[in-house]
Amino acid sequence: MLNIKKLQILTFVTIISLILTGCKPTTISDLDQIKKRDKIIFGVKGDTRPFGFLENRELYGIDIDIARYITKSILGDEKKAEYKIVDSANRLLILGSGEVDMVIASMSITPQRQMIIDFSTPYYLAGQTVLVRKESNIRSLTDLKNKRIVVVFGSTAEKNIRLVAPGAAIVGTKNYTTAFEMLKSKQVDGMASDDTILSSFLNNGEYRLLPKRYTVEPYAIGFRKSEESESLRNKVNNILDEMKQNGELKRIEKKWIK
Repeated sequence: MLNIKKLQILTFVTIISLILTGCKPTTISDLDQIKKRDKIIFGVKGDTRPFGFLENRELYGIDIDIARYITKSILGDEKKAEYKIVDSANRLLILGSGEVDMVIASMSITPQRQMIIDFSTPYYLAGQTVLVRKESNIRSLTDLKNKRIVVVFGSTAEKNIRLVAPGAAIVGTKNYTTAFEMLKSKQVDGMASDDTILSSFLNNGEYRLLPKRYTVEPYAIGFRKSEESESLRNKVNNILDEMKQNGELKRIEKKWIK
């Protein structure tokens, strides 16, 4: 039998060893947490045709269809997807807070964002331009001097339009619906954003896009920058690769982009 003194010494040595070597708590990966919960929570847009938009209280769009495919691939049933509406200004905050597992919300990869979150491989390539009224005398970026251009706070358009049209007066708003209403009511002269998003506001020729695309915007899915998210990101990258190989991504694009 081990005497009391030797047991005390052994216990003391064990405690000191744990302190010196470090004893990390056991953590569960985001992917395992999803499987345990049997549900994936996505951050998506609700006002951004054709990527994520609400219609009759239902969500539709490219991002929504991709989210459903991911859910079916991981959990076997696309109905096990849950959605939380985000906007350009709060989507990184909501992701970081843990309220969602990932964000798929027409979000471009940028060096600044890569410092805060991790991205999947791109699933769509857009380019930025400006939407104007059909009768507008604005024909190119040089015509934007002293013109009022609306952007959505938190979008890459906010920074990019200042670089390519430094003489423009930039007006910010929270979402695309409000931005378009400002253009429609002539509070502003143009609306800057990604071409695919702006195309949804053309209204049968009442508005037009400037022909030049002044940026390249690779859309990707956002994940928390942590070890716990690595396996989930890798899994989603494999799924996106499968969707490219089997033509599913192209099918989804053609469904929503006419």
